[in-house]
Amino acid sequence: MPRAPQKKAVPAFVPEANGFQRESGYPSARHLLLTVLGEFLYPRRGEVWTGTLVEALGALGVEEKSARQALFRAAAEGLMSSTRHGRRVRWQLDPAGEQLLREGTERIYGFMRQPHPWDGRWLVLTVSVPESQRQLRHRLRTRLTWLGLGSPSPGLWIVPDVSKEAEVSAVIDELGLHDRAFAWAASALSVGDPGKLINTAWDLNDVEKRYLAFIDRFGGVQPADAEDAFVNQVRLVQEWRRFPFLDPDLPSELLDHDWPGPRAAATFHDRHDRWHRKAQEKWDLMDDEAGRRH
Repeated sequence: MPRAPQKKAVPAFVPEANGFQRESGYPSARHLLLTVLGEFLYPRRGEVWTGTLVEALGALGVEEKSARQALFRAAAEGLMSSTRHGRRVRWQLDPAGEQLLREGTERIYGFMRQPHPWDGRWLVLTVSVPESQRQLRHRLRTRLTWLGLGSPSPGLWIVPDVSKEAEVSAVIDELGLHDRAFAWAASALSVGDPGKLINTAWDLNDVEKRYLAFIDRFGGVQPADAEDAFVNQVRLVQEWRRFPFLDPDLPSELLDHDWPGPRAAATFHDRHDRWHRKAQEKWDLMDDEAGRRH
């Protein structure tokens, strides 16, 4: 069967500006779909029935209409395309979808995976975008936040990691801001309070509360069966994927107490490893059952 015509591809991975619904209590159908695709379809580079995705999202509380809308939206964005098999449809990731999920997976699973040494230097960026160019300002903030940069004052961005120079430069070039930006590496001097600068650039009190809530929510979960493991694994990843937007992963030298980030990361990876096999079994079962339906 021929593939459906491919939609216009989206550019390289574009993270959501709101941190994947970080302020709302419940993620959207689209965000849950992306998490499901990243966990169960992307690693296999395979195909999946429409019914599988509808059932998977249904287990997560998404109504069928909303699930189908999320799927068609992903197709319209060039992330997926379909092949018809009689009256049924089987979906696969397009190159843009694979790139989005690859970059997102690397960031989510690599985030806070290991401690990193700090040489005492900061990457400092100044970039000027007029208030009238709100969409450009929005895109800039989204991408720099995703890289862990914080903004203590308008037009100024900082991060204690000069190794991110190439990534920051790529963002500036992508957005056409090379002639409005300047970056340098610097060490802090004795003038001013670094703690105040950090608290202005990032809301660490809020991040800490979120880490503790994450540990409390998932630390004691024991899935009863494969479906329960599937649901909890998706929710685990959905919650964890917020933190790269929120936490700059500061070196220990800049934290004044026992930061719960590493404990939350350990909780994430431990629970994910424990639930992985049963969650994958549930996915296979859903796809097998969807393939047998007429």
